[in-house]
Amino acid sequence: MTTQSTSPLLSERERTKRDPRSDTGFYDTPRFVTHADDGFLSQLTDTYSSVLSADDRIFDAMGSWVSHLPDDISYGHVIGHGLNAAELEENEALDEWFCQNLNQNQVLPLEDNSVDAVTCALSVQYLQYPGRVFDEFARVLDDDDGVLVVSFTNRMFPTKAVRAWRAGSMDERHDLVDRYCKAGGFASTRQISCRPEADPFRATVARN
Repeated sequence: MTTQSTSPLLSERERTKRDPRSDTGFYDTPRFVTHADDGFLSQLTDTYSSVLSADDRIFDAMGSWVSHLPDDISYGHVIGHGLNAAELEENEALDEWFCQNLNQNQVLPLEDNSVDAVTCALSVQYLQYPGRVFDEFARVLDDDDGVLVVSFTNRMFPTKAVRAWRAGSMDERHDLVDRYCKAGGFASTRQISCRPEADPFRATVARN
């Protein structure tokens, strides 16, 4: 896939955070919690089950100690990424992992066309340079029908979410994610919106 975004998607004001200090320090202490209720997480696993295939190579971006992948499917290789090594070390779904602050360095240490799927759950609201990151998602995805799944709810760390996200409604946030996908060169996107329990479930499934 050829990446397409050549200018920032967010203005300087839109990418500001209430806490301007480095995210690395904020996430230095592990948090062995889930950031959505059971209904959301069950829906997320079901969504993964519907779009991922056995033996897929998966990159789980901006994750932690659990990836919410279906337990009954054996995937080819799962690479995890996050900001806390202790959390990633506990994630039994991962075959390998690395830590990297995407607000400081957006270039992923992965080869072109090296994965079949990219998942990003409950974290997209923290990206200050989403255009560059989604370009990278597109670069590492296999050109043969690679899939990206970005999910979110109304929860967040408000001091670390970007202003554009904090100021938007749920529909506006969903449209923002779709803008990120399209800027990265994804040709088609599908929005999923439901409320299985208290937390609303939102996801965009994008394909090249």
